[in-house]
Amino acid sequence: MAITIRLSEEQDKALKAIADHLGISKNSAARIAIELFTNQESQRLKIREAFALVNKRDAKLLERL
Repeated sequence: MAITIRLSEEQDKALKAIADHLGISKNSAARIAIELFTNQESQRLKIREAFALVNKRDAKLLERL
C-alpha cells in the first residue's frame, strides 16, 4: 500500500540524516520508524487495558488499601 506523507523541512532533513547514517533510503527509515512507533503504542495499549482490568477486578481490594 502506498501513502504520501507531508513532512516539514526540518523533519525531512532529520529523516534524511538518519537514513544516510544507517545507509538506507528515507522510505526504509520511515517504515522502520512507523513500525517502532506502532509496536510501542500497541504495548502501551495492552498495559492500559491490563491496568483497567485489574482496577475493575480488584476495585474493592484497592479501596481498602
